[in-house]
Amino acid sequence: HSMMMLIPEAWGDHIPMEQSKKDFYEYHSSMMEAWDGPALVIGTDGIKVCAVLDRNGLRPCRYLVTTDDVLVMASETGVIDVPPEKVLYKERIYPGRMFLLDTKKGELVNDRDLKTGLAGSKPYGEWLSNNRIFLEDLPELVKATDEKIIDIKKQQNTFGYTLEDLRMILEPMALNGYEPTGSMGNDVPLAFLSDHNPILFNYFKQLFAQVSNPPLDAIREELVTSLRGTIGEEKNLFSETPEHCRQITLRHPIITDLDLARIKSSSQKNLTAKTISTLFDPSGTSGFKDSLSRINKEASEAIKEGHSILILSDRGVDETHAPLPSLLATSAVHHHLIRKGERSKAGIVVETGEAREVAHFAALIGYGAAAINPYLAFATIRNQISLKEFETNIAADKAIHNYLSASHKGILKIMSKMGISTIQSYRGAQIFEAVGLNQSIIDEYFTWTPSRIGGIGIEEIGKEYISRHSFGFGTKRNSANLEVSQGGQYQWRRDGEYHMWNPNTIASLQHAVRENSWDSYEQFADFVDQETRLLSTIRGLLDFKKPNNPISINEVEPAEKIVRRFATGAISLGSISREAHETMAIAMNRIQARSNTGEGGEDHSRYTSDPNGDSRNSAIKQVASGRFGVTINYLTSAKDIQIKMAQGSKPGEGGQLPGHKVDEYIGGVRNSTPGVELISPPPHHDIYSIEDLAQLIHDLKNANPEARIHVKLVAEAGVGTIAAGVSKGHGDVVLISGDTGGTGASPESSIKHAGLPWELGVAETQQVLVMNDLRGRIVVQADGQIKTGRDVAIACLLGAEEFGLATGPLIALGCIMLRKCHLNTCSVGIATQDPELREKFAGKPEHVINYFFFIAEQLRKIMADLGIKKMDDMVGRTDLLDKRNLIEHWKTEGVDFSQLLHMPDVPEGVARHKIIDQDHSLEKALDNELIKDATVSIDTGKPITITKDIDNSYRTVGTTLSHMIAKKYGEDGLPEDTISLDFSGSGGQSFAAFLSKGVSIDLKGDSNDYFCKGLSGGKVMIRPHEKSTFTPEENIIIGNVALYGATGGQVFIRGIAGERFAVRNSGAEAVVEGVGDHGCEYMTRGTVVVLGPTGRNFAAGMSGGEAYVFDEEGNFESLCNKGLVSLEEVSEEKDLKHLRRLIELHKNHTGSKNAERILSDWNSMISKFVKVMPEDYKRVLAEREAQQEKKTVSANG
Repeated sequence: HSMMMLIPEAWGDHIPMEQSKKDFYEYHSSMMEAWDGPALVIGTDGIKVCAVLDRNGLRPCRYLVTTDDVLVMASETGVIDVPPEKVLYKERIYPGRMFLLDTKKGELVNDRDLKTGLAGSKPYGEWLSNNRIFLEDLPELVKATDEKIIDIKKQQNTFGYTLEDLRMILEPMALNGYEPTGSMGNDVPLAFLSDHNPILFNYFKQLFAQVSNPPLDAIREELVTSLRGTIGEEKNLFSETPEHCRQITLRHPIITDLDLARIKSSSQKNLTAKTISTLFDPSGTSGFKDSLSRINKEASEAIKEGHSILILSDRGVDETHAPLPSLLATSAVHHHLIRKGERSKAGIVVETGEAREVAHFAALIGYGAAAINPYLAFATIRNQISLKEFETNIAADKAIHNYLSASHKGILKIMSKMGISTIQSYRGAQIFEAVGLNQSIIDEYFTWTPSRIGGIGIEEIGKEYISRHSFGFGTKRNSANLEVSQGGQYQWRRDGEYHMWNPNTIASLQHAVRENSWDSYEQFADFVDQETRLLSTIRGLLDFKKPNNPISINEVEPAEKIVRRFATGAISLGSISREAHETMAIAMNRIQARSNTGEGGEDHSRYTSDPNGDSRNSAIKQVASGRFGVTINYLTSAKDIQIKMAQGSKPGEGGQLPGHKVDEYIGGVRNSTPGVELISPPPHHDIYSIEDLAQLIHDLKNANPEARIHVKLVAEAGVGTIAAGVSKGHGDVVLISGDTGGTGASPESSIKHAGLPWELGVAETQQVLVMNDLRGRIVVQADGQIKTGRDVAIACLLGAEEFGLATGPLIALGCIMLRKCHLNTCSVGIATQDPELREKFAGKPEHVINYFFFIAEQLRKIMADLGIKKMDDMVGRTDLLDKRNLIEHWKTEGVDFSQLLHMPDVPEGVARHKIIDQDHSLEKALDNELIKDATVSIDTGKPITITKDIDNSYRTVGTTLSHMIAKKYGEDGLPEDTISLDFSGSGGQSFAAFLSKGVSIDLKGDSNDYFCKGLSGGKVMIRPHEKSTFTPEENIIIGNVALYGATGGQVFIRGIAGERFAVRNSGAEAVVEGVGDHGCEYMTRGTVVVLGPTGRNFAAGMSGGEAYVFDEEGNFESLCNKGLVSLEEVSEEKDLKHLRRLIELHKNHTGSKNAERILSDWNSMISKFVKVMPEDYKRVLAEREAQQEKKTVSANG
């Protein structure tokens, strides 16, 4: 019972489920929120053993039962040797399902029987029917609040609206129903350094999942998520009564004026509301803080009066009434009630004119709000429509509907970034870090929120809000004399917010690199570094402690050596043009530094040097969640391989490339469909834990033993612990990215509100690694708006020894920061695939080279002043940094850098920079034997068969063998079946990963997760051992996430696969007897044939390739996600031939009885097949066929 409450399966309206079980889950959701895991939880009372898997299926659990009634259960198969003839059957626990072993009765109880019994133990459905009330069913006793907002412009100014909010945030949401997208990152000051009175929301940064638990996929796996919540009193968790579900159910957290009116007027028993004003008198000196005390007191009084809903309202703003920050008011009441032991007695609704975008809503929910009514946002949208300010005509009600839809999608995305599935679990979770707030305000109003560098307090916040109120209702006007401030957060504007990349910095840098002018570079560096007037960053508040022993610059290591520590950021081919991408690679290779492919793969023709000796081969090959173009040849051609766990501009989200930037060339490199938008999954589907990350590091090291393996993280509270896991997991490099990094396309709310400055992340990483004696075996790299030698020096002193730059090199190549990279209209030919615009590209490798040498020379001057000869001696020397003196900024007085600049006190000999290489234990790999046995075949192409017994301790089998083949033969590999591997036993994790052309594996036994990931042309057959007596077609044989990112080859599987089979398959052919949930997710090319049952959400995000499903039960349509695909009969001759060929191969290779049965009655069986065809893929194929016909007609005259 408690396990069903703790880890419920997804039970939303769109999920087919017995009503009694759904009633059980809904009833208990009124008592406690769900836990999402990822988790496999097993409990026992000594007699019974009960196990439950999280709703997303993010943990593997395999089990088998023997003929003599022994149960073997583990996260892997093959942990205990069981003779194959003694295995009765093999199974797994499914997502959200339970398992019970009763040793007293000697029986296993399945999920259905177990839950049916529990769900029927109380009349939960009847209790819900009599007590739960849906918001829309509340009577509308009074007309919705429709106060004419007198002088809406005054209200907008008071609440901090700008023209950018109106045009770049609200308008796209209202017109399109989606969050607006932006590009090129964030280069404005941190909120606590801004002179433009930012609202309090801007002081908080969203945290996100990376490594220790995965972000969820709110787009493609929406079925496991829920925005449904309840509001009202939450009763005793340890009892069950009908009154426990006496609450109002909200289908979504953002509510309209009509919805709010229903709540305000509710007279239902135990469901009445009390409105508490959050306004204060701006004329006094203590009104701001006194009002917070007042609303806390009124909240407690309202609860004593029997109200179970508290409405915090800032309506009524006028000349004598200013609004408290809605986030401050909400969190203040939330924590006050917690301290009083009253929090569960009432829910909080926020009626506010301040919140208008998804980051604001997420913060309010995160600090306790159950519902939000953004009344001024609604009024503003209606007003803009009435003034015809929108670029297209739209009815006001439709615009509001779109705005709500965009808001809810955005909230769901932010929850998912933390790996949270339900709004109930996100509410009050406080998954934020404050930047620039002092400990006093944190302790009193935002208790338990991290805030590491101090900053402003309640008085300064009050001052900012009073200033905005006077701007709205006083005589003060903006410099342009506009009715509403123009803003400047998103685009540089002359009188707007300060931008670090502005006309001065851009022009001076471009002049410097084009003319190779040190004077111009010094001018650029002065613009960036001398921020005494316009402070923007944490590093801008730091200064160097000048010792008494400066040295001659001639004693400092040369620039030629320093530049080798530099890398360009991960800018994908596709987000920028081929010309820009290749120019960057040439420049970095000339100076023995490193360019980065980004996540878009790379044309293998670049691995061969140009006639003049230049190399366009990017030294760093990135492996992101989309696995675009990740083949064994791609990995073999790398000096470094970077695992992208997160991206600074949108941590917790997958990359996105708009469809108009996916031309034939980009689609070819990425093995995807031209013209179709590419969105990478938010998580790596082979990384749900730190152990999984260690496995991928191992996989990639096997794919290229000479390459360093990077892990890219984004700065947030706790990143040091993750970095320690990377070091323990044998990563060679950990990159800490800041929140200000550039991007080709990201949601604006993510660019502005997620992640932390790299200064905090690098400092924490250095401290944790040093304190745990893990620093000496790993390189720490930093990136995120690093621009000058001073930036590099501070990063180094905080703990980094390598440095990444992306925006700066792009500007050196001609970028002028138009911030429209996502639109494909870059006028300088950099961030576009338009052939005409690409011709305008004028960048040269010399421009990038000059820039990096300028940085190195500036750094050398700083090193000489500090008395440091070598960069290794500079790493982690925070004793040479201090808070900058004489800062003339009214908000910096409370800044405290004691945590940032802490130097761990460790024994002598504990390294503070990388001094030794990681031990990857590659000498233990089975592939060493395989390579030795197959040496002649690799050298000459002579066929060979190698026979071995294996067990699950052999991981990543066949990968280093494939590396040796790719090293010699590149993309071509060896002829088919040159090397045949005949195995018996249980394959370990990542079996046959990145298997090369020419290698065939026949495995008799079973295998684990990540089977055939990245398959690169190899062929794999798997079937049960010959002595097995169970029916193979009905038993589990491989684990989760098979064929992840496969780019070619064939796989034949006589048995059932786990969850996420063929996720991101982009070229392989596979036949399998059955699959779990999310089969063929994100698939872009290749063919999958399923000869049996599928799980839910099949084909979610599938934009290319084809799948054929044998739908004998006739229920496949209900299990398929038809968002991007259509279901068709298999009737065309080419489809029939293609399908039959694969089934015949499957029968011949595995002896499949299903295949034999289908082939023996082909004409009648074919009608039971369903073809899953992506709509866009079908369109592209039709267009190509039509073009080919035209060419044929033309050729024939």
